[in-house]
Amino acid sequence: MHRRFIDYLVITFKGIAMGAADVVPGVSGGTIAFISGIYEELIESIDKVNLGIFKVWKQSGFKTAWKSINGNFLLALFSGIAISILSLAKIIKWLLYNEPVLLWSFFFGLVLASILYIAKQINGWSAKIIIAIIATSILSYFITLAEPFASPDSPFYLLFCGFIAIIAMILPGVSGAFILLILGAYQTAIDTINNLVEGLTTGNMDLFKDALFKFCLLAIGAIVGLKVFSKALNWMFKHHKNLTLAILTGFMIGSLNKIWPWKEVLKTRIDSHGEVVTLLDRSILPTSYDGNNQLIMAAIFIILGFATILILESLGKQKNNV
Repeated sequence: MHRRFIDYLVITFKGIAMGAADVVPGVSGGTIAFISGIYEELIESIDKVNLGIFKVWKQSGFKTAWKSINGNFLLALFSGIAISILSLAKIIKWLLYNEPVLLWSFFFGLVLASILYIAKQINGWSAKIIIAIIATSILSYFITLAEPFASPDSPFYLLFCGFIAIIAMILPGVSGAFILLILGAYQTAIDTINNLVEGLTTGNMDLFKDALFKFCLLAIGAIVGLKVFSKALNWMFKHHKNLTLAILTGFMIGSLNKIWPWKEVLKTRIDSHGEVVTLLDRSILPTSYDGNNQLIMAAIFIILGFATILILESLGKQKNNV
């Protein structure tokens, strides 16, 4: 597939959107990839990355090896994801603390529209498809009710968190950030990214080295998880596409509970910086919300989130030309 510079620029912007989604619990970067029309190409490209690439490099040169794994596509996309995560982590953290209702409202609209989009890709509805949607919806819902574990301290635990989270990040409808939240590693991941940038920009090498070590552990776990799971997911899409889409739809329906904008805090904990953070909460009606429920603005942001998916869907229709 021949692509121009502008085509790769569009792919980078899609990566930026994926990265932004991956930073927020309840939103999946895989959903953004699916909606924007690059999901199957992403899975296939990752699946092609293996040790055999070095053999191709040795026999036919770097250019052939790079082309065989769709290197330009992967570089453009993951550059966008990296730019987004590094630049938005601090902003997202601020919004989660200062404007949670409006932020969650936007992403609630985004996921709601994503459910409709993915569900309509199913060709041939049957009892098996409906059962799969209901079963995964229930499973996903109960996952959102789970209480997070304590923050990870062990390097092996960080590796495990990276491995599990990347599986969720690449799976439409399942939020990697939310999995990190359940595992108790979300705050650690956000702080690691922020400390990495802060340490580099301020010259605080102790802060940078500590953050880099944790980042590498998460990254190694993520790379292994990405490679292991991409092959299985690629096979599922090729041989059981309708069932796979049904499972993804169910996971997204269940995840709506987690990103419902109005919450009641049930449990809190003190993080490593001495700040009080939410450990467990539950969804409530806007009228029961303790404080300004911002109902009108929340409705507007839900609509904006829904509209965002329509825009991404229109971009996805152009995938054959990109």
